[in-house]
Amino acid sequence: MKRLLVVACALVDADNRVLIAQRPQGKSLAGLWEFPGGKVDGDETPEAALIRELREELGIETWASCLAPLTFASHAYDDFHLLMPLYVCRKWQGQAVAREGQALKWVRPNRLRDYPMPPADAPLIPALIDLL
Repeated sequence: MKRLLVVACALVDADNRVLIAQRPQGKSLAGLWEFPGGKVDGDETPEAALIRELREELGIETWASCLAPLTFASHAYDDFHLLMPLYVCRKWQGQAVAREGQALKWVRPNRLRDYPMPPADAPLIPALIDLL
């Protein structure tokens, strides 16, 4: 089974809310909510991939020194196995805006379970609740 490395980020604002994004129509798992991030390309480090994805998806800039690894998910989908580290980021430049047609919401950690998420994202929630 093919393995896929994807990185995710819990952007945490000054009110300890976490940003989630809704997968747009036309993508797999459309309508589900997820933590921003994406695939790690080629010889990219997870941190470099996350910095690139946050710039592309949300128009914000951050740095590797501002990304703190928190936990990871390991999930077998039908045609691939996903490994997804989750980083926490509290410092970035710019205002997060939906650049790929996705809806965005700032959510309190204890309310994250109110939003349907892909199977790989949901297990990340308890670590965020414990942290925040």
